[in-house]
Amino acid sequence: MPQAAPKPCTAPGCGVLVRDGGNRCSAHQREAWTRKATATKRVTGRKLQAMRAALFQSSPLCVQCEAAGRVVLATQRDHIKPLAEGGTDDSDNTQALCHACHEAKSKTESARARRRW
Repeated sequence: MPQAAPKPCTAPGCGVLVRDGGNRCSAHQREAWTRKATATKRVTGRKLQAMRAALFQSSPLCVQCEAAGRVVLATQRDHIKPLAEGGTDDSDNTQALCHACHEAKSKTESARARRRW
């Protein structure tokens, strides 16, 4: 069976040629993804539906838009401190956001998480 042509390791600053068809040399192998033992268990199902309903009942407008003087209906239940960063699923760690504000906040959190790795 023909082998793949050697290509450079994808680790930053490494120029070792990889000949086994993978992306990284033996010195820069990535760990297999596993859920952290400390990961917060997410609330799902009817309990989550009840929590969303209670949040939107008490705070029907987007918190960030309201702070900026805009009136926009909230559609997303957002964790102020993300669960991945040790936040909890309690009501004091949630806020009501519109889709646009939630997307912007999620992008910044995602970028911050990538920098940590």
